[in-house]
Amino acid sequence: MNNEEYNILAQRQHSKYFMRFLNVLPSSLSSHDTTRVTIAYFSVSGLDVLGSLSSISIELRNRIIDWIYRLQVQPDKETGDMSACGFQGSSTVNIDFNADNKLYRCGHLAMTYTGLCILLTLGDDLSRVNRKAIIEGVKALQTEEGNFSATLSGCESDMRFVYCAACISYMLNDWSGFNIKRATDYIMKSIAYDYGIAQFPELESHGGTTFCALATLSLTNQLDQLTEEQIEGLKRWLLLRQIDGFQGRPNKPVDTCYSFWVGASLKILNSLQLSNYASNRSYVYETQDIVVGGFSKWPDTCTDPMHTYLGLAGLSLIGESGLLEIVPTLNITKRAHDHLKSLHEQWANES
Repeated sequence: MNNEEYNILAQRQHSKYFMRFLNVLPSSLSSHDTTRVTIAYFSVSGLDVLGSLSSISIELRNRIIDWIYRLQVQPDKETGDMSACGFQGSSTVNIDFNADNKLYRCGHLAMTYTGLCILLTLGDDLSRVNRKAIIEGVKALQTEEGNFSATLSGCESDMRFVYCAACISYMLNDWSGFNIKRATDYIMKSIAYDYGIAQFPELESHGGTTFCALATLSLTNQLDQLTEEQIEGLKRWLLLRQIDGFQGRPNKPVDTCYSFWVGASLKILNSLQLSNYASNRSYVYETQDIVVGGFSKWPDTCTDPMHTYLGLAGLSLIGESGLLEIVPTLNITKRAHDHLKSLHEQWANES
């Protein structure tokens, strides 16, 4: 794939590719039906970074926004309990619940984060978001160790959901449900001997969780908790993840998505310029399908919406022409982030 045509962004094909996922969930992704919100996030955010949000008609935009709001879990009508509040991942699980199984109608941190990103990207004013209830839902999920469970009904608790909780708190401009000190202690304990950051203390360093940890420290203004030795060690560990593209762990193959996870981590540390942009760009373009659209994990494999969006986001970080700027900490465009900041100003004036 060294032909020059493969090194040009197939913008029109990628836009059409994302639009398909906003209309039909293909059978190949049927196992992801309960997390449809994340697929919608990759598609909507992908169109945004491509500068192609206009592909979404006003009618479809409103349908998507209304669908997201239907997935919002409200406080218990009888008790007023807000611990299960947040957004669900799909209308598939949004069935009529009775007293015996209402525990399973609860928000999920990753779906709440991506749901809010979709609303912001589509220009919604978040007026229908029950901000107080969602923050209480976030608070109910923080563990004694400082990390977060994904959902009240029982799930993993690790660095991914620390990040989601931080993003939700930042977007809703309310940190009352997020114990910053406890979460920061958890992150510091998860720094490994090689200076990468793991899902949990004493586990293996990983590019994705290193991003989650660094973005959380940045969003909570806690980056100064890292010593100079830790920062330099992190930079070295991250830069060593580049082969041509980036890998997530030592001795693993490179993967398109780490052009964002590792690239954004370096960006947060003001060190992305130390990486080889040309090699990174070349690898990502090797995974591009210029006929159907989309990017894949590895060259000559099937494309998917996650790797397509993260491939584009990684290219945006290195200034690829034709792409909107990405805010690395929240993983949304600067355009969407500017809209969020205007909402924060509006809320401040109303209080």
